[in-house]
Amino acid sequence: MNKEIGKWFMDIAKYVATAVLISSFLGGFEQKWIMYFIGIITVISTFCAGLLFIKEKKIIKNNNQKN
Repeated sequence: MNKEIGKWFMDIAKYVATAVLISSFLGGFEQKWIMYFIGIITVISTFCAGLLFIKEKKIIKNNNQKN
């Protein structure tokens, strides 16, 4: 379940990056730096959230325990 949520967050990051690039080429914004700043913050935060959900937890075995 967590992997699917992580993939979903990473897809959102890709869509936001694409939207920012396309709108910068087609739009006539006077202050493009605001759009770039918000886009970069959104992409970084959703990408990091996706990586956190995808990351698998490793089980550390104690070598001192005997079976």
